Amino acid sequence: MYATLTSSSLLQIPPLQRLNKLSISSSFLHGSTPLSFLSKPSPSPSPSASQTPNFLPSIRAMRSLQGRVVCATNDKTVAVEVVRLAPHPKYKRRIRIKKKYQAHDPDNQFKVGDFVELEKCRPISKLKTFLAIPVPARNSKKKAVEGGDGELGIPLESQQEQV
Repeated sequence: MYATLTSSSLLQIPPLQRLNKLSISSSFLHGSTPLSFLSKPSPSPSPSASQTPNFLPSIRAMRSLQGRVVCATNDKTVAVEVVRLAPHPKYKRRIRIKKKYQAHDPDNQFKVGDFVELEKCRPISKLKTFLAIPVPARNSKKKAVEGGDGELGIPLESQQEQV
């Protein structure tokens, strides 16, 4: 039967008979799909669409980076070098990759060597799309409590009076 069918015999079958032979089952054909899915979105947002569900966390991928200020000579701009570890494409060993970003510093408060956090914001200029936020230094030593007391506020044995 398959060998006897040719393209000319298929053309002789009316289109309605071809559709009846095909078994297509879809919710669109039977009318069970609501028309709201098929209509164009309205220009005004609906109240249910503007509210995000409370149980889903907001996705914040690559919104902030940390790095060291390497140049602070420009007005209200700092150059920040961000170092990250990534596998080498050929040798698969983790290597340090450095990249410099321009960040907005509205108060000119950062000096060379400061650690800052870069937070993504609206484009301020062609290259500046980050805002610099201060971060305490990673290896900052805690200042000793004045008066010679230890961390707990208890004097050391050498500082206690001998009885």
